Parts: sequence; C-alpha cells; structure tokens
Amino acid sequence: QVQLVESGGGSVQAGGSLRLSCAVSGDTNSRYCMGWFRQAPGQEREGLTTINSFGITSYEDSVKGRFTISKDNDKNTLYLEMNSLKPEDTAMYYCAARVYWLGGACSRDGRRFTYWGQGTQVTVSS
Repeated sequence: QVQLVESGGGSVQAGGSLRLSCAVSGDTNSRYCMGWFRQAPGQEREGLTTINSFGITSYEDSVKGRFTISKDNDKNTLYLEMNSLKPEDTAMYYCAARVYWLGGACSRDGRRFTYWGQGTQVTVSS
C-alpha cells in the first residue's frame, strides 16, 4: 500500500511557474513507477509524465520541454516543475504510483496505475 498527498497547486499567470510535490508514504520495498496526470472539467484524464525507480522518464508532447518530473528518494517526494505555463494547463493535477520492476520507461496510461493522490488544482490565467 502506498499513500500519496499532492501539494503546491495554485493560481499563476501565463508564463509563470509552479512546483508540485507529492509526498509518498507506505510500502517502500517495492519498485514503483510514479507519474503525474491532470484532468480538466469535461475532459479526459491526461498522462503527463512518468519516472521509474531508475530515474527513466517519459513525457507527453504538450509538456515536453516545459515540465520536469523528479524525485527525492531521501524525502520520499515526487516533484513536477512546471514552467512557461499556459491557460490550457489549467486542471486538477494528480500523482499516481504503480509497482514496476522493469528498467524501461513506464507507460503514461492512467489505467495501469494503482495508487492515486487526492489532487491539487492548478489555474493559469491569461
């Protein structure tokens, strides 16, 4: 079992930056794929980026070059650094985890993820 708690959301103007955090607790013996997802009202959930236990990352095209996923294993915290924010980035942002023992980049398909946080709202104004 893994518990995830996001923080760091808020309101920002277009072009600004935010850093989201996801505190991870529970089972730390397994290897996990961690990811960030978002969902805007009336839209499907979107997988933005993932990082596996070896630090291998993947990014969705719309955030590549603007968003950076990272993790601090000592602090058991996952981060999402978001730069050059656009109004279309407005959404509820979620971190998620699933057990993943492989070395390659893990999928951004949310259906594969087991554990989810409660979400943190990001609002970008023009």
